[in-house]
Amino acid sequence: MIESSVELSVVIPMFNEEEALPALAERLRPVLDGTGETYEVVAVDDGSTDGTVGQLEHLRAGWPQLRVVRLRRNSGHQAALTAGLHHARGHYAASLDADLQDPPEKIPEMLALARSRHLDVVYGVRANRSSDTGFKRRTAAAYYWLMRRLVGNHVSAQAGDFRLLSRNALDALRALPDQPQVYRLLMPWFGFPSGEVAYRRDPRVAGRTKYPLRKMVLLAVDSVIGFSVAPLRLAIWLGVLAFCVCLGMLTYTLSAYAAGDTTRGWTSLIIAVLFVGSVQLICLGVVGEYIGRIYTAAQRRPTYYVADDTGASAPASALRSGPARPRSG
Repeated sequence: MIESSVELSVVIPMFNEEEALPALAERLRPVLDGTGETYEVVAVDDGSTDGTVGQLEHLRAGWPQLRVVRLRRNSGHQAALTAGLHHARGHYAASLDADLQDPPEKIPEMLALARSRHLDVVYGVRANRSSDTGFKRRTAAAYYWLMRRLVGNHVSAQAGDFRLLSRNALDALRALPDQPQVYRLLMPWFGFPSGEVAYRRDPRVAGRTKYPLRKMVLLAVDSVIGFSVAPLRLAIWLGVLAFCVCLGMLTYTLSAYAAGDTTRGWTSLIIAVLFVGSVQLICLGVVGEYIGRIYTAAQRRPTYYVADDTGASAPASALRSGPARPRSG
């Protein structure tokens, strides 16, 4: 367990967010200063190729609570979030995206709820997604519908990566093996006492989305493969279906042979062969995906590598925004 005088950490994964940083600092700093808590903002640069790092260094000159953790290469949003949570020193840690679609003004409310009800996790739940496109709303609804049926109803509907975690939850995350995680499914799996804070999801303040369709599909695949054996069971049922089809084709072929008509079944035979071959390829692909993950886990390669951490030796006094309130709970 990490011993620290920091009360609140705000973890922000960033990849090419140069345009959004001024607006982020303008909204986030007054909120955190107004809490009267000792805090740190852990900005995790995920191998940005624009001026994000330079912008962060400029902000640090006048914002001592800002801490920059720079990764050596782009490791992905969830890996950057993992790096930030692993390095957070606060008794509580809130995760926030830099695009301000999730309002930082909700963080004090989440902190107050966690303290008053002795919660280890407080989820930010999107009560209004009118700023998203219709396609994004439909795909998000389909994703959560699928996850709740495969993983369980304990998965919060419309809860993304905007959440508050206690030190107990952070320590539990650090104890896990170093492998890619999908936190919107992992945190409910722990079963920590949790609550929810509803908010309206706003449009991006600047820049382009870092979750295009391709990454959304990959996130869905990671979620299904990482938290359910349903694809393996589906492969079994596809095999059973293929067997039944082949059994029917065998009956038809023997009947046609007995009747002396051996030409008419050519089309149906080809269809059966193609069907069985496609089912076999699907099953092999599903099994291969699971085996690939086992192979990756066996290699024990870290999901991220930190190149620099500006807060490694920062004094605790630099993190105080004002008279700290006594902790409750």
